[in-house]
Amino acid sequence: MPDLTIRNLHASIDGQEILRGLDLELNRGEVHAIMGPNGSGKSTLAHVLMGHPAYEVEGGEISFLGEDVLELEPDERSRLGLFLAFQYPSAIPGVTVANFLRMALNAHRRQDGEENPIRVPEFRKLLQENMQILRIDRSMTSRYLNDGFSGGEKKRMEMLQMAMLRPKLAVLDETDSGLDIDALRIVADGVNRLSGPDMGVLVITHYARLLQYIRPHYVHVLVNGRIVRSGGPELADELEAKGYAPYGVDEEGVAVSHV
Repeated sequence: MPDLTIRNLHASIDGQEILRGLDLELNRGEVHAIMGPNGSGKSTLAHVLMGHPAYEVEGGEISFLGEDVLELEPDERSRLGLFLAFQYPSAIPGVTVANFLRMALNAHRRQDGEENPIRVPEFRKLLQENMQILRIDRSMTSRYLNDGFSGGEKKRMEMLQMAMLRPKLAVLDETDSGLDIDALRIVADGVNRLSGPDMGVLVITHYARLLQYIRPHYVHVLVNGRIVRSGGPELADELEAKGYAPYGVDEEGVAVSHV
């Protein structure tokens, strides 16, 4: 049985149906990419996976590691091993990066049966090792989380959270959005270093640029709330060359008449 199974998923927001029978399977150790035009449901899928309260699941199922994900609260999904890197990470004034990461790490340790909080020296060592991998300046740990951060700094913070928590499935919701080429390479390098047999990665993106650095095993085309085609990494190159017109829409999700 796949680690993640999504069957006939229907979901809406504000009464508008976005996902219209989506199916997907994913295992740890695999990198999957979901590509699609604007409004196709890419970010909706990410939010539904993590239990965003604004989205209503109207049908279907999501199971992860044998658990019914739809029955779990967002924090329970996180402790189960699901992680979402936001397209637009929120700022938390008054909470430093270091304190936020230590609290999150301790919450996950309790889920794994470890009652004692991580010792400060051990935490600092782990934090420094991961910051070095992602080329993050040590001074950032004393800053308030994402408060006044540039777009690239926010995305690196998302990668640092992923590095510290080591999820079983990392969902990257348009992590390439707003990144210059240097920041994109650093973020992609961090993902490549952290991914492995114990972690699956679901990359959600509009363009193939990110997939030049994070090479997926599988690519899925999402149009109008359904996955309409799946293939290998060559599918991303095809989309880059031909766009979404072969699937009846343009990059803005508007129907085209010449298909």
